[in-house]
Amino acid sequence: MKSNLDDPPAIEAHELTKIYGRDNTEVVALRGVSVRVARGEVVALLGPSGAGKSTLLTAIGLINPPTTGRIAIGGVAVLNGPRPLVDLRAFRRRHLGFVFQKANLIPFLSARRNVQIALEINDVPARAARQRALELLDYLGVADRADHLPDELSGGQQQRVAVARALANQPSLILADEPTAALDSHRGRQVMELFRKVAHERGAGVLVVTHDHRSLDLFDRTLEMEDGRLHEPVRATSSSVPGQNPP
Repeated sequence: MKSNLDDPPAIEAHELTKIYGRDNTEVVALRGVSVRVARGEVVALLGPSGAGKSTLLTAIGLINPPTTGRIAIGGVAVLNGPRPLVDLRAFRRRHLGFVFQKANLIPFLSARRNVQIALEINDVPARAARQRALELLDYLGVADRADHLPDELSGGQQQRVAVARALANQPSLILADEPTAALDSHRGRQVMELFRKVAHERGAGVLVVTHDHRSLDLFDRTLEMEDGRLHEPVRATSSSVPGQNPP
């Protein structure tokens, strides 16, 4: 699914700051960060530990609101500083998908049920939720593991189920924090290829925090954070944003 230039971006954040503590204990985690990810674009976010990457993800993921700044997701203004402009919990469930270093699957539920439950909490009827879950597991190549519990899956298979769960409600934005850190290089690349596939075929914007430089060729853009600041892209692939011509 190609991005339309007239479509609102998956995420557009302006001048985000995040300050913890105050006075002598004040720590500035984000310093005027602005970021835009188009729908259909997959972007890597690099930087050393403590640079502010995870803080940025939790801010734009509506989990840990910024101290100041504005956030719009899919063209909807959702935050003005710490002040919510929508019901953040409901909006997050319907419009955002998350994938973490660990798959965080519910251990006593099958792969299918782990995906299905993400739909049911948004009031999708059980039969439709089951069908959607099976379709997503098939799309991500793990339909044959649908009835297996998480501890019966490999690490790569667990992450595929986690990606399916993140896709369940057709989010405009998927946020991934070190999703391949626990995988070997081959399985890690497979997961990164999934994010590219999801962005380009499903039209979601995908922002991935990663330390894995071996798969950067799979991303449309690469950004870098240091000391709470977001730098210009350090590299860009020739593919650019789907549907747009490179400069």
